[in-house]
Amino acid sequence: MLEWTWPWALALLPLPVLLVFLRSRETSQETALWVPQFRLWQSLGNASRGPRSLFQRGNFWLQFLIWSALVLALARPHWIGEPILLPQSGRDLLLAVDISGSMRVEDMVIANQAVRRIDAVRDIGAEFIERREGDRVGLILFGSRAYMQSPLSFDRDTVKQFLSEAQIGFAGSETAIGDALGLAVKRLRDKEDGDRVVILLTDGQDTASSVDPLDATALAANYGVKVYTIGIGADEMLVPSLFGNRRVNPSAELDEETLSAMAESTGGRYFRARSPDELAKIYDLLDLLEPTQTDGATYRPQQSMLHWPLGVAWLFSVIWLLRQSNLQAALKGDANEPA
Repeated sequence: MLEWTWPWALALLPLPVLLVFLRSRETSQETALWVPQFRLWQSLGNASRGPRSLFQRGNFWLQFLIWSALVLALARPHWIGEPILLPQSGRDLLLAVDISGSMRVEDMVIANQAVRRIDAVRDIGAEFIERREGDRVGLILFGSRAYMQSPLSFDRDTVKQFLSEAQIGFAGSETAIGDALGLAVKRLRDKEDGDRVVILLTDGQDTASSVDPLDATALAANYGVKVYTIGIGADEMLVPSLFGNRRVNPSAELDEETLSAMAESTGGRYFRARSPDELAKIYDLLDLLEPTQTDGATYRPQQSMLHWPLGVAWLFSVIWLLRQSNLQAALKGDANEPA
């Protein structure tokens, strides 16, 4: 459907014809209004028949077409396409991922090979993000400080890319769980309808927050933000020593009590991921969250048609200039002929 940004400009279309008509009735009246090519238009009111008169009339209609095309361009035409359904949002979902120094511990096993905790989170988290079609997904990375790495978006590929590029120590070596949740709530609180979910993954306890994790949890509950917490890290691993390998608990600093309280206070759940398989199963459970049932919004794409009238104006201007050149050449030739 064709629409105009400034349709009132179309009222200027008949102006040249109106001027010629008025001139034909009042040949002796001088005009105080200057209009481009007005001398040509006013001459048409009294033009006699003959080759020169026909040439003038041809020029008039060419200039009228140029004028019309420019007026159409001034009105700013644009084409409105058919309505397109926007992606329906099931929820706003923020992933808050710990990238403190302890995430480099190699107690996760993938394909019989020990890998760092952050590597397991990257691989399995990317698969989870890919499945979140219809959700707006964002990413927060936190260590000693919390950063919004990727704002809420339907662009899951971008969020996955940012997660894959997460580097240990980028946000500091400590753990600011409360600040990460506080930042997530700040980003989610303005959304009035639908589910707002935070999935917070860490392997330790809060050591650097300016906001206590339970205070941030109370804020989340106040705004209706549901928090799911995941504690990652194996219960035991073998480490070499002077007297051979010994078993240690690499997750001794994991504050499961606080993580569990954070989840329960907001209607979420706390999960324990001791291996990549358990982490994958946790994400499968999170996939069962009910999507928000909302009417999908639509938009109608707009395409500017300004280039069409401008192109027509340019084409007829070239034709008019060629006619003028031919006329000048003809007049010069007549002047040079002997009497």
